[in-house]
Amino acid sequence: MSRISLDEKMMRQALLQAKQAQNKNEVPVGAVLVDERGEIIAFAHNEQEQRRDATAHAEILVMRRAAAKLQRWRLTDLTLYVTLEPCPMCAGAILLSRIRRVVYGALDTRMGAMESLFAIPTHPALNHRIEVRAGVLEDECKMLLHEFFTAKRKKGR
Repeated sequence: MSRISLDEKMMRQALLQAKQAQNKNEVPVGAVLVDERGEIIAFAHNEQEQRRDATAHAEILVMRRAAAKLQRWRLTDLTLYVTLEPCPMCAGAILLSRIRRVVYGALDTRMGAMESLFAIPTHPALNHRIEVRAGVLEDECKMLLHEFFTAKRKKGR
């Protein structure tokens, strides 16, 4: 399987996680960590509301689950698939966990830290570089978020 088709296949898995978040009234962001063979190591979705925890982002939860499963904090041989560009907190955790590659769907122009507002993975002062691919299934990822926030605004009236 080519890298491009694997990226789309795994982003679809991340979208399934995002839909689970949406069903629980969480911001619909999903994440999947995959090894070099293309096998899913861990998956997660946002759980901030459920856990009442600002750090319960999909990326943080999936890294914790992968580290527990693999019994190591260095996730150097893994690729993270996430439906929304990681925020500064998540980008920092990704950097610290030494994840090799990040593939994300939608840009986050309000909090994005891969390239939108900040470019943490390529900052010259940092000692680890992360390969980044943006825009995989971007339209589906954006639509899910758009529908969620549109429904929230309508409900709030």
